[in-house]
Amino acid sequence: MNIDYSAILSGVLGAAGIILLIDAWVLKPKRSTTSGATPVSDPLLVSYARSFFPVILIILIVRTFVFEPFRIPSPSMMPGLVDGDFIFVDKFSYGLRLPLLHSKVVPIGEPQRGDVIVFRSPSNPSINLIKRLIGLPGDHVVVRRNRVLINGNLVPLRPDGTYSGGFGFTGAELAVENFVGSQHVIMFAANRWATDFDGVVPTGHYFFMGDNRNDSEDSRFQDVGFVPADNLVGHARRIWMNWRFSDWPNLHRIGMRIG
Repeated sequence: MNIDYSAILSGVLGAAGIILLIDAWVLKPKRSTTSGATPVSDPLLVSYARSFFPVILIILIVRTFVFEPFRIPSPSMMPGLVDGDFIFVDKFSYGLRLPLLHSKVVPIGEPQRGDVIVFRSPSNPSINLIKRLIGLPGDHVVVRRNRVLINGNLVPLRPDGTYSGGFGFTGAELAVENFVGSQHVIMFAANRWATDFDGVVPTGHYFFMGDNRNDSEDSRFQDVGFVPADNLVGHARRIWMNWRFSDWPNLHRIGMRIG
C-alpha cells in the first residue's frame, strides 16, 4: 500500500497553522486580558503547533521541490535496482510542482530518453512506479521479441553475460542497451513471455519499460499505458540504503548511482 506522505504532511501543517491563527486572533488576546501583567504560558496544543509548524514546513518543501525517498518493492528494474533498495528521487529536474495538485509551476528541464523515473500509475495515481523512459512524445515505439525500435531505428544491444546476484533470477541473460548518450544494463528473465508492442506516443505523454524486460508491468500493458507528463514524480538518482526487512541491510549498495 502506498501512503501519500505529502497529503499527510500538508494536513498536519494546515492543522498546525489553523491552531496558531486561532491562538493569535482569539485565544492570546483573551489570555492577555484576563492575566493582566502576569505572564501566562501557551496552552499545550498551541505550544506543540508552534514547535511542529516550521519543522513540517521544511520537510514538506524538501519533499515537494528537492528530494523524496522511495523504496523499490519489486524486481521490475533489475539488475540495476533490486527489491529493498531505498532511493533518492530528484524532484526539481523536470520542473517544480505544487504538492497535492502536482501541477508544474516552474519549468526547469525535460525528461531524457534513458532516465529512470518515478511516476504515478495512470490507472491508480495512488501507486508509484519506477521505470526507464524509452519513448518521448511523438515517438513510434516498437518492441518485438525484446528488441526496441524507435522511429524505425533499432536500439543497439550487446550481450553482457548472465545475472548471478540471486533474488530468483540467477542465470538470466544480461545485455547493454545503448541510447544516444546513455547506456545501461537490462535483463531478460528466463521462463517468462516477451511482451511485444507497437504504438505512437501521444503529445504530452511518455512510454516506459522496466529493465527486467520479461518481468515488468509497464507501458506495454493496458494498466500502465502511456504516462501523462503530469504523472511524473522525479528522476531517480542514488541508492541510500538497501534493506529487505527479513535480512540485514546491504551496506555495499549505499551511494550507488542509478543510471
